Amino acid sequence: MSDDLRVLAEESANDARHYLTTVIEVASGTAPDAAIPITLLALSQALVMGARLGAIQDVVPAERFEPDLTDPELDPLRTGFANLFEGLDEYADLVDPVTSTELTTGSLSNDVSVVAGALSHGLGHYDAGRISEALWWWQFSYLSDWGERAASALRVLQSLLGHIRLDADEETISEAEFDALHP
Repeated sequence: MSDDLRVLAEESANDARHYLTTVIEVASGTAPDAAIPITLLALSQALVMGARLGAIQDVVPAERFEPDLTDPELDPLRTGFANLFEGLDEYADLVDPVTSTELTTGSLSNDVSVVAGALSHGLGHYDAGRISEALWWWQFSYLSDWGERAASALRVLQSLLGHIRLDADEETISEAEFDALHP
């Protein structure tokens, strides 16, 4: 394996750990007012990791068969986010924006958990010293599943944040604009 791929694997493992630590903390409910922006940041950073993996040539694992791993239990994470985003969790989504206009529904709590599961699975390989397997898993699952789920959730969170920050009554906006222009 090239030095560049080893560096990419180390950076990806660090990004995966950061994402998992962040979403577990958010799901605990300790800072509900910051849940949307912090999750937005965590997903954005995970998508940067995925974009780097998607931009390189396909990684081929050293072994032909993936060793069995025990995947983490994601229900507590999913439940924590469902509770935090109660009333906002489900959203409208497209089945495939390239090949179909068919509508479906998505769920922020599920999306955050899908990303966590895939990143955690790759970390299991990385921590066991199977670096090419970890890179292959992160790359494959980014392209086939978690990248789309993260991008969908990111769009919804950005939209929610925009509504929270910009959907104020006109008088409040006018006063803020006046105050900003006339210190």
